[in-house]
Amino acid sequence: MPSVRSSSGRGGRRLKNEINVVPYIDVMLVLLVIFMVTAPLITPGMIELPSVGQASEVKAVPLEVQISEDGKVAVRMREAGSQPQDIARESLVQEVQARLTPETPVVIAADGRVPYEQVVKAMDELRASGITRLGLLVDQSGAPTNATPARR
Repeated sequence: MPSVRSSSGRGGRRLKNEINVVPYIDVMLVLLVIFMVTAPLITPGMIELPSVGQASEVKAVPLEVQISEDGKVAVRMREAGSQPQDIARESLVQEVQARLTPETPVVIAADGRVPYEQVVKAMDELRASGITRLGLLVDQSGAPTNATPARR
């Protein structure tokens, strides 16, 4: 890099090609102080959340589709005293739609030893028929079952 000579012609001086960052640091420190002073003065927005007693919860009794290990299918309403009624596997969709109202959810309760493909097939059939409130019933106790895993 060629040196730049002064107009007097004596000695050479090199140009600095660095950015002086000291003014930027000064500005940032001033902004930091301003934010630290004004932050406690800002009032947080208050949100009034509803309490538990204000909302009325209406639960629809779900329709339970039971699939046993041997492939038998039964349908029952999950209310006290309701007994499962065995149905043919082919008439699952018709039986469920006959008992269904728009508010009624459908849950599938499959035995732990049922191959998962059968459960998915039943879910697919029910979804294809237009049933949107569909779920799986599981044991929430966390207790281990004696079920063997499904074959692949």
